[in-house]
Amino acid sequence: MFPDDLKEQEIVRREKAEELKSRGVEPFGQKYIRTHLSKDIHDAYGVFDHDQLEEMKPKVSIAGRIMLKRRQGKAGFINVQDRDGQIQVYVRQDHIGEDAYEIFKLSDLGDIIGIEGTVFRTKTGELTIKADAYTHLTKALRPLPDKFHGLQDKEEARRRRYVDLIVNDEARRVAMMRPKIIRAIQKYFDGEGFVEVETPVLHSILGGAAARPFVTHHNALDMDFYLRIATELPLKRLIVGGMERVYEIGRLFRNEGMDAKHNPEFTTIEAYQAFGDMEDMMDLVESCLSTVTYETLGTYDVTYNDEIIHMQRPWKRWHMVDAIKEISGVDFWQEMTLDEARALAKKHDIQVEKHFAIGHIIEAFFEHYVEDKIIQPTMVYGHPIEISPLAKKNAKDPRFTDRFELFIMHSEYANAFSELNDPIDQRERFENQLKEKALGNEEASEMDIDFVESLEYGMPPTGGLGIGIDRFVMLLTNTPNIRDVILFPHLKHR
Repeated sequence: MFPDDLKEQEIVRREKAEELKSRGVEPFGQKYIRTHLSKDIHDAYGVFDHDQLEEMKPKVSIAGRIMLKRRQGKAGFINVQDRDGQIQVYVRQDHIGEDAYEIFKLSDLGDIIGIEGTVFRTKTGELTIKADAYTHLTKALRPLPDKFHGLQDKEEARRRRYVDLIVNDEARRVAMMRPKIIRAIQKYFDGEGFVEVETPVLHSILGGAAARPFVTHHNALDMDFYLRIATELPLKRLIVGGMERVYEIGRLFRNEGMDAKHNPEFTTIEAYQAFGDMEDMMDLVESCLSTVTYETLGTYDVTYNDEIIHMQRPWKRWHMVDAIKEISGVDFWQEMTLDEARALAKKHDIQVEKHFAIGHIIEAFFEHYVEDKIIQPTMVYGHPIEISPLAKKNAKDPRFTDRFELFIMHSEYANAFSELNDPIDQRERFENQLKEKALGNEEASEMDIDFVESLEYGMPPTGGLGIGIDRFVMLLTNTPNIRDVILFPHLKHR
């Protein structure tokens, strides 16, 4: 009658589902109207004592999943969990009737039910609903994990997120916090006069960042496309078109390694402001993230990995070359040849790739000596031109660009710059990227002729930024692994 590979508990639950049918109860029931969530009841009636509730006799209707069940004779207690939390229910045969009590006796942990009843306090003072009517809604055919241990295997929790959300309060907290953070970011940018837009996920040309792409094929056009690695170039076209302040919150896709900070698909916000520059972007990132922190947490101080991160403005601003000099003693302000830079790298055990120019070596020194030292929010600026193909040259020292990255707790959270709006310079940078690609840099950009042509129509001086939303959610929820702030992360097959 049942599949051969079922465990004993699964067989018992299927037999109970059959018994429900025999009693005229649909195991996988119909719509149910509820008046309250558990939080509504705690908020509305938590302030009243036993006598006050006895006098008020508030009537409520709830629905949710049975998480705890204690039954003795003709009465029992259950804990019912909905989206917002749990509430205790007291079930008595003489209150709900003999037939309904028999249905209650057939219930298992994990079943979904509806309760109509009266709010009261037990002798121990716990806010409880005395059931007047018990409605079976859905039979759970699989048992939940042990309530004390949940899903102990982190990979299994990520693979079966639906179970993790049922049994793990922390998973539910993070899942509900993430959209609050995103709404707060949207509210901030909307309030600053930015317009939210949508741009294509399929790109015919690789650009906007340095990353390895996912490649797919469109049959009707008979063309290969990339899943976007950035939203940058389409958004800048909108600045050319006169929209002046635009942003997009969206998924990006990078065909790269996976670890606690990287997932192949992730969420960012990119924003562009006409007539702005890097300094404006510094102010914008600082103001946005500190404001969103306070709005969602009620404090500027965030606990992350046992460190207190102070998100209140102002934040430290540190030139990349000054940071390297301060920590390693190596001074890249000095003019030097590529051979001299290579020799410095060798002396300091910095690995040099075939395509490296001096700017790549400076970046490698920063990653080796500085990145792991940064705890509090720090905006590192002045990136070398070789690693910043879309950023404006610094007017005082053209070896560097007006670009910054925000670092917190050793990790990059934002990347921003004064956008390059010189089409002649942009074409040259793309050509240099093509040379790097030929030398084996799989992350180098391709030539985007249409983007260069758009710049030839004139893009105003512009500031642009990108913020990694997943990492920011990790920070505000004290979650050390990116796969635990993404509801359905990518995992190897079992």
